[in-house]
Amino acid sequence: MYRTFSVSRFFGLLLLDAFIFAVGGVFFLVFVSSADSRDEEAVTLPVLMYHSVCEGVPSEYVVTPEQLESDLQWLSQNGYKTVRAEEVISYANSRGALPPKPVMLTFDDGYYNNLAYLLPLLEKYDMTAIVSVVGEYTDIDAAADPHVPAYSYLTWEDIRALSDSGRVETGAHTYAMHSLYSGRKGCGKISGESEQDYRAALTEDIQLQRSGFTEHLGYAPTVFAYPFGNVSRESIPVLRENGYLMTLTCRELPNKITRDPNCLYGIGRFNRSGLYSTEEYMRKLTA
Repeated sequence: MYRTFSVSRFFGLLLLDAFIFAVGGVFFLVFVSSADSRDEEAVTLPVLMYHSVCEGVPSEYVVTPEQLESDLQWLSQNGYKTVRAEEVISYANSRGALPPKPVMLTFDDGYYNNLAYLLPLLEKYDMTAIVSVVGEYTDIDAAADPHVPAYSYLTWEDIRALSDSGRVETGAHTYAMHSLYSGRKGCGKISGESEQDYRAALTEDIQLQRSGFTEHLGYAPTVFAYPFGNVSRESIPVLRENGYLMTLTCRELPNKITRDPNCLYGIGRFNRSGLYSTEEYMRKLTA
């Protein structure tokens, strides 16, 4: 049976199609606009990774105070502004803003020379840094042989002095997993180790270090630096559960900081070898 053609029905369907098309177009524009907004809010953040700052002959993981000062001069003269981890964390959680050319300075292991040489330079150039300490180095090695710039580690009193300066945030570098001789590389998962056993081992180490922070400094760290940059996928939920909001790797990759806190897990860093001049290193960093 054929249906009689209806002009009113035809125009009604035409109007309905137009309405659906218009609504779809609006949603499309909102989606594209939102995506463009996220892209516009993505900030490039180079992160420099230092270790020891010491007088004498530089090496792969040692820079001289003169090299460090040369780096800070270069950053200042080229318009870079150091940012604190808390600023980056706030930005990723849709709070606050970052400067046009942000840069982050990080120092691993917790050497005493970070207090002796780094802090005065941070004050001189109005900069900030993150120093990530190894718990047992502080509790055992620093206490046994403190305050020798060539090799000593930071004591809890030293760490408090850095923190109180307002120039240095303190991060965690594990309590007793900074080792290549314990059966695992850093805090990585051992081949054949169950996920349950791994989570238990990492949780025990993390909580031991955090208890030291809360006892001696009155706060818990929110930044975690992987020893040797060895990242296990299974570590991420453990770190999240224990209050870590940013993790630092040794992958020499640029970072895009967005309004998504997930971008903070797996921050890439460029190792500052003392075997390069400032200009050579900065070319690598900004390539």
